[in-house]
Amino acid sequence: MADVFDQMIARIRKIIDAGLDADATMRVLEILEAPFVSEGILEKARLYSETLPKAEERPFTPTERYLHFLWDAFDKLPLCLIVPFSIPFRRLVAERLFEACGRAFVCEENVRFNFGQFLTVGDNVFFNRGVFLDTKGGVEIGDSAALAEDVRIFTHGHDEASHMTRSYAPVRIGAYAKIYAGATLMPGVTVGEQALVASGSVVTHDVPPNMVAAGIPAKVIRERRTGGRSGEELEHIWLF
Repeated sequence: MADVFDQMIARIRKIIDAGLDADATMRVLEILEAPFVSEGILEKARLYSETLPKAEERPFTPTERYLHFLWDAFDKLPLCLIVPFSIPFRRLVAERLFEACGRAFVCEENVRFNFGQFLTVGDNVFFNRGVFLDTKGGVEIGDSAALAEDVRIFTHGHDEASHMTRSYAPVRIGAYAKIYAGATLMPGVTVGEQALVASGSVVTHDVPPNMVAAGIPAKVIRERRTGGRSGEELEHIWLF
């Protein structure tokens, strides 16, 4: 069965790399065994992110639009549950949609972002289920960092006097950091290398390297118990 999945990924890669338009997207959907969508609908399709003000500053290219469509559509299909296919498929799309995507990217189902082109991930990064990334202000995630279930990251805000006045600030997560389930990172926050953010925390200020932050709002509570290890010695291995 692994050979079958490898062949499917190879066919999809060939189609995408030859140039992604409505016809090519339909051929990818056929390989994914998706319900029929007409070429006319795909050509006229407008994604939610394209209705946002940021899209006026940085319009989607046709390829970005179709890659976004495939990313979100895939999680509505049975194949999204088949790990030997779904992780390589998401990695294939990410490598072509994100600003940068390192090797061995692992992404579970129902991960959403509004502008993949403002997202940078390093090597061996892991996203668990239900992650939401508001990437309008830019999100950078270092090597071997992890986002657990239902993590939320925001990079923009609105003025209280006028909803039309917006501000943007990037979020950065250092290498070997872990953001645990249900945590929220607010605009402009930097989580340092090897830092940990506890489940359910709301981070409004930077977390220094090798520290543990917890609470609402999050505060540094102690140093990470590394046992003298660092980097690869921390064994950030996500799936076997």
